[in-house]
This record gives sequence, C-alpha cells and structure tokens, in this order.
Amino acid sequence: MAIKIEEKIIGYEVAREEAKSAPESNVIQMHEKLQRPEMLLGSTYKIKTPLTEHALYVTINDIVLNPGTEHEKRRPFEIFINSKSMEHFQWIVALTRIVSAVFRKGGDVIFLVEELHSVFDPRGGYFKKGKYTPSLVAEIGDVIERHLKMIGLIATEEPDEQRQQYLAEKREQFRSSEGQNDGANGGFPTEAQLCQKCLTKAVIKTDGCMTCLNCGDSKCG
Repeated sequence: MAIKIEEKIIGYEVAREEAKSAPESNVIQMHEKLQRPEMLLGSTYKIKTPLTEHALYVTINDIVLNPGTEHEKRRPFEIFINSKSMEHFQWIVALTRIVSAVFRKGGDVIFLVEELHSVFDPRGGYFKKGKYTPSLVAEIGDVIERHLKMIGLIATEEPDEQRQQYLAEKREQFRSSEGQNDGANGGFPTEAQLCQKCLTKAVIKTDGCMTCLNCGDSKCG
C-alpha cells in the first residue's frame, strides 16, 4: 500500500523488529553483594611454626551456590585466624579481612595463593617436615591452597599411579636402609636436597638420576 508524503522529510531510520529479550538466568554467581547465609560450611586448619609460641588455627568458611542443581558449586566466602599469641594480631586481622573481601568479590581467587607464597620473612624461613616455608604468611597461603584443592578450585597435580608406586617403593627402601622413622624431615633421607618445584628436601640420586621422592620431579624427565 502506497503512502503519500506531503511534508518535508527531516530525518529517517530503519525500522527493525524488536529483539526478543533473552530469558533471565537463575544461576547465582559469586559477587560482593551476595548476602551471607546464616550457616556456612567451614574447615579449620592448624599451623604450628617455630616462629610462634602458640599454634594458629585457620578457618575458611564456604558458601554453596545453586544447591541441588547442576550448577551447584562450593566457593570460599570468609577466613578467620585465631591464636593465643597476640604478637601478630594486627596484621593477621588485616590479612583476613582483605582475603575475605577478595573471596566475596568472586572471580578467580587462585592468585591469592601465589601472592602469599611470594612473601619472605627477612629473618629467614624454616623447614617443617622437610618442606621449606619462606614465612608465616606463605604457610597461610599453603593452607588456602590446600582448601581450594579440597573444594575443587585448584586441580591437584599428582604423578600417575605407576610413578606414585615407584616413589613409594624408593621412600620405603631408603627408610629401611637408614632406619628413619621420625617425621622431622618428612620421612625423606637426611642427605636429600631441596626440590625447586615443591620446596621439599626430598631430592636424591636414584637409578642414576636426581629425583624428588615427594612430587616426582626428575631431571631425567
């Protein structure tokens, strides 16, 4: 049907069919405005170091998003650190508040582990069960890493079954030959060298190759 235009044209635009709005998703993602539920799932880890007289107890509480659905996932929501020792009280409270804020903001929180691991104590680190820890802050990072692995946010890298069996046999072989039964060095040979990958004194020469009896890292591939 023709339409006669009797007025001067002062503008024009292309007529388009209005796009249908996408259906609103009901999947809840982690974000900073998410309300804290009355109950959260929590895990508490004990840290005992030669730097403090009393142990520290690290509690990480998780929120379960989209429970009972295919989108259900567990994410860290807050962290608390308690101890009888008041020496590190101020910076520990500050650290827990900052880490909790990062947890609640959502997104990728794995970077926290790397950042905490990179903190070195100017007085020097310490060995615990054969593993070198550069600072108390780094050990808190270890705890967060263990927790993120436990809830599935960080993939656990382990040697394959055959490699694990081989390492277990070698560890048992050295324990039997040297009579090692204490846990001061994590059960590894006393002359073992430090592994640059897992920071554990567990590297020994076996079958003509320097191999870590903890993580399986080997110079021979």
